Amino acid sequence: MSDSAILPLFMKRAGFDPHPELAQARDEEGVRRVSTSFGLDAWMVTRFADVREVLGDSARFSNAQRAGFRPPGLPEISEEQLKAMRAGNLLAFDPPEHTRLRRMLTPEFTMRRMRRLEPRIKDIVAEHLDAMEAAGPPADLVRDFALPVPSLVICELLGVPYGDREDFQRRTSRMLDLSLPPEKRVAASLESRAYMSELVARTQAEPGEELLGMLVREHGDDLSTDELIGIGSLLLLAGHETTSNMLGIGTLALLRHPDQFELLRKEPERINAAVEELLRWLSIVHSGTFKVTTTEVELAGTRIPADELVVCALPAANRDPALVADPDRLDLTRGDLGHVAFGHGVHHCLGAPLARMEMHIAFPALFERFPGLREAGEPAEFRSFNVVYGLTSFPVAW
Repeated sequence: MSDSAILPLFMKRAGFDPHPELAQARDEEGVRRVSTSFGLDAWMVTRFADVREVLGDSARFSNAQRAGFRPPGLPEISEEQLKAMRAGNLLAFDPPEHTRLRRMLTPEFTMRRMRRLEPRIKDIVAEHLDAMEAAGPPADLVRDFALPVPSLVICELLGVPYGDREDFQRRTSRMLDLSLPPEKRVAASLESRAYMSELVARTQAEPGEELLGMLVREHGDDLSTDELIGIGSLLLLAGHETTSNMLGIGTLALLRHPDQFELLRKEPERINAAVEELLRWLSIVHSGTFKVTTTEVELAGTRIPADELVVCALPAANRDPALVADPDRLDLTRGDLGHVAFGHGVHHCLGAPLARMEMHIAFPALFERFPGLREAGEPAEFRSFNVVYGLTSFPVAW
């Protein structure tokens, strides 16, 4: 069976681009009924303005009510287990519960706090570039640079031992791999939770300066142990998986657009605009979380009843001609257009300042160290069946 026969439409890609059928759905319909990979149907929203409306209105488009939708084939989990697994996961709640959790975390992810991390991120990037240079070409950019750099950063931020990274990366990739049966993804999720519960117990006994330690010290009375486990699990998963894929696929995008690559090498001060354009153009998170309508709504002339699943196709929205002229062209001179690659509204990505800082440091350092960077050997391999789009491998030389 081909990829396109299995993949839901909002996850279909053609290399860097959304699948032509997805662009067609946006241009001709705006909203389309689609099947998902979970055996449930959903309303797919594709236009930029409509996607912002859905993401910006948690009263009509709820994250919390998803708990009532049980995909077929999911292993039996008790209500108590489900409640424990949802605790602390910001993506599973609406305001005011979501607001309570997020308010405790927001101070740790301001740009001011991120700047304290900047010297350490620069060191981590330099150490991995040194190792690549010492080993000599060819290298796998995913294995040697794109994956380990954000993993080490999030480990240090949270207080996760870096020696555990191979295990948590393996679990994360299984949790996000939609080609696996649901029971295997749930098993990986339960393993991940067991790991984080041990880490939280150690942190509660001896809280350090890292983020988990700060939460225990400052909010220990307001957060249950289950909530601490949920927060830690979400940040660990989201903190390395997204940025690592942006570093890999973003580098490939620049190498395959030599005029843009040359522009950034000659004018490194363009890095902020370059990162925003790469985020828009690549939109590596296909859809973010599913929503449930709390009332009948109308989008793009389509009436959607209450209690229906809604999914936002972020790559289609970020390539909407209503957002930008010639949207399928990668153009680092555009600047920040207000894309939805980090979502929008109350669930806008908490870690966006950290992701931006890592990319602002890592891309220029990579291109400065290896000005002759190029693809080598087997072509880079795109991965389709993952919640986060990216590359499984990327052989390079210099």
